[in-house]
Amino acid sequence: MKFGDNLKKLRKGNKLSQEELAEKVKVSRQSVSKWETGEAYPEMNNILELCKIFHCNINDLVNDSILDLDSLGEEVRINVVKLKKGQQKKMKGLSKAIMVLARIGKIILTIVLPIIILVMASVPFFIYNVDIKNDELIIKGTKEKIEILSDNSDLVLKYNNKEIDDEEFKELVVKYKEILDNHSKPLLVGYVEVAFIILVITVILCRAILKHLEELFKNINNGDTPFTLVNINHIKRMAYLMIITIILPNISGAMFGIIMRTDIDMGFEMYDIIEILFLFSMSYIFEYGYELQLDSNGKMYGDENE
Repeated sequence: MKFGDNLKKLRKGNKLSQEELAEKVKVSRQSVSKWETGEAYPEMNNILELCKIFHCNINDLVNDSILDLDSLGEEVRINVVKLKKGQQKKMKGLSKAIMVLARIGKIILTIVLPIIILVMASVPFFIYNVDIKNDELIIKGTKEKIEILSDNSDLVLKYNNKEIDDEEFKELVVKYKEILDNHSKPLLVGYVEVAFIILVITVILCRAILKHLEELFKNINNGDTPFTLVNINHIKRMAYLMIITIILPNISGAMFGIIMRTDIDMGFEMYDIIEILFLFSMSYIFEYGYELQLDSNGKMYGDENE
């Protein structure tokens, strides 16, 4: 933005016509027009007079952009802080993309949630009806049996006298046998159900985070400014929910660790801490922006040449 653009913005912000400004500076309307189009440049005494009229600094007139917002009148500040059209387009595109992604994530979690609940409901049935006795995996209520044999320290599974070659299934059988050897079935069901309940709560909280994210960028896309109390609250709630969703999976992991007899790290990872600090920092930045905006009534969107 050059001198002419700054002058035009200040003039329109103060709701002055070229004729009215020319009268105040004691020059012709054509002179003001040439200043704004860049065809001519005012003398220093006229620049000083313009600064008095608009209550601004010389730098605000001659620099590429207006720097000192505090020196400008309220109507001028509203106009000055608007983003340029290209920036407005990018901001609206980015906010809309994030809003859509958050909505898609929310829909996916909505679909996943009943699946998790269904699996959770089926776990007791599986545990109580699948047993390992006398080196046989037995499914109660059926005649299905899988023989569990050892061949030179290797596990061999046979179904209808045919060897099962699926290595992942073999590992699953070994792990399930080990779990049954160390836990009673009621205790096992209790552990697993608590772990699944924590998982369900985590999914619900993640969905809530995405909902706040969607609303935040919906407001940024549709509103005049992102610096509103509503948006600040969205960011703070996301931060609080993220703390809970970071802690809960560790608890769930510990439950499975007890069952599987494996060590689970209960500590926060550095990345988790960074995420939380980032969100809280964003909330303070938005609060600061909100306070500034109260003074300037600033808006991001609109015709920058208005």
